[in-house]
Amino acid sequence: MAGPWLLGRIVDEVRDGGGVAVVDRLAPVIVACAVAQLLLSRWARYVGHRFGERTLARVRERFVDRALGLPSSVVERAGTGDLTARGTADVTAVGTTLRDAGPSLLVNGVQSLFVMAAVVVVDPLLGALGLLCLTPIGLAVRWYLRRARDAYLAEGAANSDVAEIVAATAAGARTVEAFRLEERRVRACRDALETSRRARFHTLFLRTVFFPVVEVSYAVPVAGVLLIGGVLHERGAVSLGAVVSASLYLLQLSGPLDEVLMRVEQLQSSGASFARVEGLARAPRAARRGDGPDPADDRIDVTGVRYAYDGGVEVLRGVGLTVTPGERLAVVGPSGAGKTTLSRLLAGVDAPTAGSVTVGGVPVAGLDPERLRRQGGLVTQEHHVF
Repeated sequence: MAGPWLLGRIVDEVRDGGGVAVVDRLAPVIVACAVAQLLLSRWARYVGHRFGERTLARVRERFVDRALGLPSSVVERAGTGDLTARGTADVTAVGTTLRDAGPSLLVNGVQSLFVMAAVVVVDPLLGALGLLCLTPIGLAVRWYLRRARDAYLAEGAANSDVAEIVAATAAGARTVEAFRLEERRVRACRDALETSRRARFHTLFLRTVFFPVVEVSYAVPVAGVLLIGGVLHERGAVSLGAVVSASLYLLQLSGPLDEVLMRVEQLQSSGASFARVEGLARAPRAARRGDGPDPADDRIDVTGVRYAYDGGVEVLRGVGLTVTPGERLAVVGPSGAGKTTLSRLLAGVDAPTAGSVTVGGVPVAGLDPERLRRQGGLVTQEHHVF
């Protein structure tokens, strides 16, 4: 902040006949201000990184707690790649913002405000002219913000689809080969990648419009102040030092302002990621039934079970079986016979529409999530990562 003002004073002093002594007196002050700025910037970056890492740790812990608290049925319907993408790419994007973008945006935003205030203090007319020339940047930011959030949300959803298809195909590679589903899986991967490519190209288009307009707009205030300031100086309205100081301030403004706008672009991406991470809070949580009875043993009884998905056609009708502790049961049947559905009922993922499924005399679907996880689990043909 002090550098351009001191340089303007040097210009005015030399123009008025001041000697080398003026430069010798003010130059060390400029160097001291630069060193102080360096130390303060380093301290601010250190504090920002520490804040970001601590906050990110809480975000990760809360995400894991919420994911483990989801009902099994919600996890099953979410898709194999959704939680994976939210817990990896989205959490990483949020962490980068908390560690780098947030503190940098605050520091550079405050610096930009001080620089603009300094231009007005040097000369109100030149300051008003410089701020008026920043209008194209404001219009570009408004255009970008109206479109960026939806675009980045679509990109995140497309990435989840890609992760889901790739994970399921890799985990079930032997099944895919056994049933000769290679072409179908390759086609599904290509479709998901094409959707992801279009989503990425859309966000790329927004950036290729936004940043060139902003970069060109940085030169407008400096050029305007030099041209109008030169005319005013010829008429004696402003001093040469004021024109130099105002021009240098506006030139210096491009640095922090560019950083702010870059972080704004990053905030749109990380904001969409943060919405996906925190979106687990809106999902229904598994009910806590800590006061319920504990299963007496591992005996499984299925009595008169009937089940239909979402009120549709029944896929299970009058199923009954008993599995005693230590016994192994293989369920064999054609595709669509209800093998996976029965397994979901046995694991407590879903509750039967009629009849009962009990373990140790206690309904499986009524068990507390912690007890249900200790009692048993469901390993499907798909790959789930929590």
